[in-house]
Amino acid sequence: MDRDRAREVGRVEHGGSDDPDVLDLSANINPRTPMGVEEVYRNALEDARRYPAEPPDAYRDAAAGYVDCDPEAVVPTPGGLAAIRLAIDLAVEPGESVLVPAPSFSSYAREVRLQGAEPSFVPHEEILTADPAGHSLAIVCNPNNPTGTLYPREDLLAFARQCRETDTHLLVDEAFLGFTEQASLAGTPGVTVARSLTKLFGLPGIRSGFAVATGEMREAMVAARRPWNVSVPALATGRYCMCQSAFVETTRNRVREERALLRHGLDDRFAIRPSDAPFVLIDAGGPGVDAVLKTAADHDVAIRDARTFRGLDNHVRVAVRDSAATDRTVEVFADV
Repeated sequence: MDRDRAREVGRVEHGGSDDPDVLDLSANINPRTPMGVEEVYRNALEDARRYPAEPPDAYRDAAAGYVDCDPEAVVPTPGGLAAIRLAIDLAVEPGESVLVPAPSFSSYAREVRLQGAEPSFVPHEEILTADPAGHSLAIVCNPNNPTGTLYPREDLLAFARQCRETDTHLLVDEAFLGFTEQASLAGTPGVTVARSLTKLFGLPGIRSGFAVATGEMREAMVAARRPWNVSVPALATGRYCMCQSAFVETTRNRVREERALLRHGLDDRFAIRPSDAPFVLIDAGGPGVDAVLKTAADHDVAIRDARTFRGLDNHVRVAVRDSAATDRTVEVFADV
């Protein structure tokens, strides 16, 4: 791959504003973090003077408890995207085909192409009924980004069985699953689950996550993973966060309530996709995306231009955060 092509496929679309005066509703990050996490991070400094344990068993134990799987199946990674890249790298060969939902996270296709393979795009609502035969890998985002679709667990398990029958590996990105009550697919044979602590715990810069895999994929991931690939502070804060069940429950309730209030405040003028995620996808309607973005900017609010997602030409995505953010969002759309 030439350098220009590598730069092109290397771009990652996450949204986000660095302006402290702007309310950032373009990135789906929890505005709150667990109480006590700052002290945990600070106290990790002394331990950072030594190499961490390898493998980091305490972190794997916490992750296993968090998603209810065998600790041996947990592969620590510096964030969810690192888990996704590792799985695609190991499951895909040049020239092969990969089932990819659309619209969805742009990095799936990017990572597939980095391996010299080709994404085969499927509408996200049809991904679980697509035939996996002839594809080396199938990717599912649950809940899907940017639509917020949460797939029924029994349908996911049925698709996983079909993938095993066709010798197609299944990668399930559960970056937003912690905002729901649905159980993880972690530990399901033939499935690699990618998890991130970025979204739910509001710590994108920590770069803490993990993959869960079984069988040959688990063995390959363990062999390919670099020693000490997650820093001591990331291990410490991640371990702490994954044990904060009360924080998780409070966050789920808040997001569910604010999402309902946001829909109520907007659905008289705009079409909003049903969502089980900490964001909503909104059809910009007659005013159009540019008008919505401009009005939001005039209100010092950043929202995501969803035209960056395949197949969406008149949509924006708005993060669900707290009551103040909900009020500002309703105010923005009332002025469009």
